[in-house]
Amino acid sequence: MPAGRYAPSPTGRLHVGNLRTAMLAWLAARASGRPFLLRVEDLDRVRAGSEDSQLAELTALGLDWDAPAVRQSERTDLYDAAVAALRTAHGPDAVYECFCSRKDIAQASSAPNGPGRLPGQAPTPLRPPGFYPGTCRTLTEAQREQRRAVRPAALRLNAALVAGLPEGGHPEARAHDLLTGEVTGLVDDMVLRRNDGAYAYNLAVVADDLAQGVDQVVRGDDLLDSTPRQTWLAAVLSAARDEPAPRTEHLHVPLVVNGQGRRLAKRDGAVTLEDLSGVEDVREADPARLEAIRDALLRSAGLPAGPLPAAVPAFAAALEAGALPREPWVFDAAAFA
Repeated sequence: MPAGRYAPSPTGRLHVGNLRTAMLAWLAARASGRPFLLRVEDLDRVRAGSEDSQLAELTALGLDWDAPAVRQSERTDLYDAAVAALRTAHGPDAVYECFCSRKDIAQASSAPNGPGRLPGQAPTPLRPPGFYPGTCRTLTEAQREQRRAVRPAALRLNAALVAGLPEGGHPEARAHDLLTGEVTGLVDDMVLRRNDGAYAYNLAVVADDLAQGVDQVVRGDDLLDSTPRQTWLAAVLSAARDEPAPRTEHLHVPLVVNGQGRRLAKRDGAVTLEDLSGVEDVREADPARLEAIRDALLRSAGLPAGPLPAAVPAFAAALEAGALPREPWVFDAAAFA
């Protein structure tokens, strides 16, 4: 069944930027008649108690979800199966061991010929920072054995092999965003599993969205550059399973920034729901205070104040008219006074 979702990482309390994006994701799902799902992306570092506090914060603002929250840490079998499907469909060399550190990749990326550039190929702006140069792609088994003794291996996907391109080539991927329009990017040999054994975000988020039927993704526009490669991986993984590629609707919303134009962070002061409501546990907050905070977040997106369900028609109309904000919202504590 088609669905929308919000997927926080339990690394601490949500700040108003996170909460605003969550509200917009909820509104988008409700406006389109989709179920709204919650997924806890806890493959990385986790702060004890964060999941409970985040769910309480979302509930306090009026969000609900249509199935129990799932946790990525409990879905390793799903990611194992995804890697196995890619190997089965494209051969054992489709997934290979990589021993490079971030420093190694940065140094190779700054070399005169650039990362993985074919002879005579002009530089392109489509390569994001950290684009993998393919260093470990053609290692012999003896070379891999030598490197295993020094550093654990990550797993990478051989994008050229999977796409049927010459060695060193990079597939060009496209995705459509409802605010930005078409987004294009090159796909490098992305990490599937990190060298600490944890699955990488790009694989996990794609496998999860496919498994949960998520075909509407609303998130911050800081993740826009990741969308083409994730769309490509979703199509590749679906084809490996002989399933149709998903037709996902993307909506990347502008971030909340501080007065200096930098992405809002907890170091910017009273930016969490607890801070703004004057309590340690949001479940103890004054309901009127929570309503005022909710209303300020709605107004920041050009939507009417009031209970979230009442804002659904206005959100749908704004999305249809292309009237949702396209510029970052500058956080002002006075708006929450």
